[in-house]
Amino acid sequence: MKIEERTFPSVDQLEKELDKVQYRKRFGKVFRGTVFYLVVVAALAVLVAVLVLPMLQILGSSMSDTLNDGDIVIALHRNLKQGDVIAFYYNNTILIKRVIATEGQWVNLDETGTVYIDGQPLEETYLSEKAFGETDIELPYQVPDARYFVMGDHRSTSIDSRHTTVGCISDEMIIGKIIFRVWPLSGFGRVR
Repeated sequence: MKIEERTFPSVDQLEKELDKVQYRKRFGKVFRGTVFYLVVVAALAVLVAVLVLPMLQILGSSMSDTLNDGDIVIALHRNLKQGDVIAFYYNNTILIKRVIATEGQWVNLDETGTVYIDGQPLEETYLSEKAFGETDIELPYQVPDARYFVMGDHRSTSIDSRHTTVGCISDEMIIGKIIFRVWPLSGFGRVR
């Protein structure tokens, strides 16, 4: 009967094999940790983007020359005042308009498109041209409590608070004040 000779691995071979096993374990831990942190960071980025600083793409021309079709902007919910450009929900779409008047103020328009707030002409340096536009409300008009009277900067085409279709908007509809344009790079900067 023949006896098989068994050879045992050397200490170097055992150490190399042990190093491989430990490397796999470390790599697995590092990989799982990295994936976990990436998922957490991505979730936080989504929450910030949706709740704190929503990023929006402008579609349409109702705010040109201030904002143009295709611009990408960042909004921030904060106290709004006259002159702020805001984003708000209307019939499952997002509209971008400028706050013209707040609760209790009287809004009037003359036939040339000049806006009057509480009897005083509104200085609108952001407009390239004035227009009476699509208006079916009775003027002068008093802004209801907890509402904002908004208008687009391209007055001849904008459907806004001058028309009963949109009317004055409430806080619940508001996404936020448009504070910054990030695209195109040629227009990068604060929105005024």
